Amino acid sequence: MSKGETSQIPWGTTEVLTEGENYRVKRICIKVGHRQSYQSHKKRAESWVVVSGHGKITIDDKEDEVKTAAIIMIPVETKHRIQNISTSEDLVFIETQFGSYIGEDDIIRYEDDYGRDRANWTREDDAELYD
Repeated sequence: MSKGETSQIPWGTTEVLTEGENYRVKRICIKVGHRQSYQSHKKRAESWVVVSGHGKITIDDKEDEVKTAAIIMIPVETKHRIQNISTSEDLVFIETQFGSYIGEDDIIRYEDDYGRDRANWTREDDAELYD
């Protein structure tokens, strides 16, 4: 993904706001009732700042609720996911990825609601969900 690029994902949208050699900043929107896959990254950490909505995060099998202004730190190789638990409002957060490699293929999926449970995944694999 490159700056300004927006992607439609089964659970919502992502938009790259800015990026550099070892970081990328995205605006992420999770639709009502949806959640990301339970995943980890081998070469990058992430921080999330919730800007609107109400969600539930899972980090290494521990769950907690988050609302606007919550800040979440996700270290390298930590299992994580976020879910929109609102019945009426999208969950929006700013994600900062940083590490030695920030490619979209640095994802290990443990659970996924959209059939993407492969050990390694690339952005192109999502195309089959829209065919």
